[in-house]
Amino acid sequence: MRTPFVLLALLLVLLGSSICAEEDKLRLSPRTRIETADGSGRYHAVTRAVEWDSSKTAAVVCDMWQKHWCAGATRRVADMANRMNDVLVQLRKRGVLIIHCPSAGMKYYEGTPQRKRAQSAPPVETKVPLEKWCSLDKSKEAALPIDDSDGGCDCEPQCSQKDASKRMDLHQIRTLGIEEGDAITDSAEAYYLMVQRGIKNVIVMGVHTNMCVLGRPFSIRQMVYQGQNVLLMRDLTDTMYNSRMHPFVDHHTGTDLVVEHIERHWVPTISSDQILGGKPFRFERDRRKHLVIVMAEDEYQTHETLPRFARKHLGKDFRISYVFGSEGKGPDAIHNLPGIEVLDEADLALFSVRRRTPPKSQMDVIRRFVAARKPLVAIRTSSHAFALRGAPPPEGHASWAKFDPDVLGGNYQGHHNNKTKQNKEDPPTYVRAVATAKSHPILRGVNTEEFIVPSWLYKTRPLATTTQTLIMGRAGERQPHEPVAWTNLPPDGGRVFYTSLGHPEEFKMPDFERLLLNGIHWAAETSTAAARAKTQNSETR
Repeated sequence: MRTPFVLLALLLVLLGSSICAEEDKLRLSPRTRIETADGSGRYHAVTRAVEWDSSKTAAVVCDMWQKHWCAGATRRVADMANRMNDVLVQLRKRGVLIIHCPSAGMKYYEGTPQRKRAQSAPPVETKVPLEKWCSLDKSKEAALPIDDSDGGCDCEPQCSQKDASKRMDLHQIRTLGIEEGDAITDSAEAYYLMVQRGIKNVIVMGVHTNMCVLGRPFSIRQMVYQGQNVLLMRDLTDTMYNSRMHPFVDHHTGTDLVVEHIERHWVPTISSDQILGGKPFRFERDRRKHLVIVMAEDEYQTHETLPRFARKHLGKDFRISYVFGSEGKGPDAIHNLPGIEVLDEADLALFSVRRRTPPKSQMDVIRRFVAARKPLVAIRTSSHAFALRGAPPPEGHASWAKFDPDVLGGNYQGHHNNKTKQNKEDPPTYVRAVATAKSHPILRGVNTEEFIVPSWLYKTRPLATTTQTLIMGRAGERQPHEPVAWTNLPPDGGRVFYTSLGHPEEFKMPDFERLLLNGIHWAAETSTAAARAKTQNSETR
């Protein structure tokens, strides 16, 4: 008969085995891009849960050099190195193989156990030759979304590339610890070592996304060709991109664009908080606020006009995420907002939604965003965003019939007809700034005299007492004037700007684009680039 002490010991052994088994698993939430419909050119950003066996996983550290030829690149490597080292420490504890890959820096590590470990892995036959460099694959991916033809240095003045190799320090930055069980290589040896150890999973981190992270023999393109399961750690990477080159956005927005390219065409991505907890890493000089643009309406093509507007006006000041309504059929698809969970990370949001009743879990995300008192901008049909006309939501879905009065401070009651090719007898819509609001920052640079707009005039009176009307509109002489643009400052909510404008033709009108841009910056409590430039110029005179 077993004594209580024997039974207790056996229980502890079993419990310990269970804990070890749990620690052997990496629980991750990779993000990928799925086209909303074939050929649409629009993508849902969706995440899914996966479990990876730690012992069959490698972390590849790409070209984290001590000194780059570009001073800005060197600074950003140093900026992320402490966080990266924390990630490597945790992964190493979990049994993940750490492979350090500072390209062209092998002489520095010659004779070390870590270098010998990589060299000792026997070569294997590969599905595709592992080359020193793998360029853009036109059969699999579109052109990169940034112009890096000038080398990508974002410094001002730019660092010279002349004799760059002589000024570089190509051993790995010393902040990253290299421990006994790690490996060091810059070649196909990385893959040979993975095969030797039965490793099928690869987490890539380091620099630079548009260059080495994609092209090196140990990195994304070539590991995908070999059939490995690959993830990019998107917050511990950087891009060689000069913000004075196309598409003329903030340097970190350039990185976001290349990360999105990788998610569309190559591999999903994760962030370091999935290993360490807390929040994802952010570069010290990345001061952009995170704007989430939610588009789910069928009348005004804002799934085309808003991304185009954002690319033109917002990339220098905001980190931008897009949420598109599903383009499938049936209530579960029509009302679905894949990726809406990104609102939890947002600093502010822009809504263009019409009569969608999303699944309850998604509506909870929207309500959570509003309850957090975060700034909101909404246009056109968002005054009737989350309620069906005279019908309950489908089973498992949720409505918010009072979103307009509760959040926007509005009172949508339908619309007046407008002059169109089909309705030539109807009057056009005229809009004019309210005299007492002409000095409001949202109207800065906007025509405050009366002009014609294509949008049908919404019936929106009376507004909540917490609103300030900025623009009024009329449809002919005999119809009552209606508010067209206003702010709302509810006592228990954040800044809100709404306009019933948003017709596709209005996105061709500088006054509307300026109104919307000003409204976003007002809600975010930031300055437009033009306003900053004007302030800087006045300070230097």
